[in-house]
Amino acid sequence: PPLVWRQPCGGGYASFVVGEGLAFTIEQRRDEEAVVAYELDTGREAWIHRYPAHFDHWMGGDGPRATPTYHQGLVYSLGAAGEFCCLGAANGRLLWRNNVLTNNGATNLLHGLAASPLVYGDRVVVLGGEAPQGNSIVAYHRLTGQRLWSALDDKPAYASPVLAEFAGKPHVLIVSTTRVVGLSPEDGATLWDYPWRVQGGNSVCPPLVLGTNRFLISAGYGAGCALVEVTPSAAGLAATEVWRNRNLRNKFNPSVFWQGHAYGLDEGVLCCLDLATGKQRWRGGRYGYGQLLLASGHLIILSGSGELILARADPASLVELVRAPALSGKTWNVPALAH
Repeated sequence: PPLVWRQPCGGGYASFVVGEGLAFTIEQRRDEEAVVAYELDTGREAWIHRYPAHFDHWMGGDGPRATPTYHQGLVYSLGAAGEFCCLGAANGRLLWRNNVLTNNGATNLLHGLAASPLVYGDRVVVLGGEAPQGNSIVAYHRLTGQRLWSALDDKPAYASPVLAEFAGKPHVLIVSTTRVVGLSPEDGATLWDYPWRVQGGNSVCPPLVLGTNRFLISAGYGAGCALVEVTPSAAGLAATEVWRNRNLRNKFNPSVFWQGHAYGLDEGVLCCLDLATGKQRWRGGRYGYGQLLLASGHLIILSGSGELILARADPASLVELVRAPALSGKTWNVPALAH
């Protein structure tokens, strides 16, 4: 593919979110975190919002982790040390800010806050740090920053919250260090939970929603994967394990769902999983701790070393169509598809 433009940027593990002809991300620039908008067609920096913050860890490296969220002309960004901002997408003007750690009496996670904000109606839901008294998950009013509800005493993991509809009800799926929880986005009430533990509390990969009542949860560090079904019960709703095995161990990026199969990086090796049985259809292609997207029946894969690959989402075998160098160095940032 032809190179359209190339632009230097700061460090970190956030991806881009696209809206209004701009690509928004959050970067580390020396001793400041910077929320930046780039023109999609040229790569030119359109605006920047910066503030003093510098998270660093000897193993994971420095910089913010969570991809910003775009919604109806606003950008919501969460820094690695808890700075939570709402900005105008057109000009970067700060509308409101909170620090989710200091506001909720929480301590930061070992590898920093990594979960993207989730917008539902007039609420924006964020995962904070390790907080007492039901303050680890917080919802703010998306226009004013007013705190609307908080939930859970669990220590959060690193996976972003996911919106789903199970049994005709909206859910926010939260991954903590001990379980997957379904919360009501209206008030944060717990609807059900499913036990899920990963070595060191390192659940990084969000759940993959499958249709109207099932999701796939997966993690590395020997955890494997499980297919879970949420159904009505005498107590309201219950999460039941359909199958569980170690045939898929996603590290950072969740698998993608296409025609009854999941395609994902199993500890850096691409594999295809039959979701009806949990069995591997094939496993091959070493892409390191990279990331992938689904687009029109194809897989867009960005390897851990920055190589870009296009492959078919084919349950019969791995079929690579093209590969090209894109970035250099450790690439743990998922690509973003625009237009």
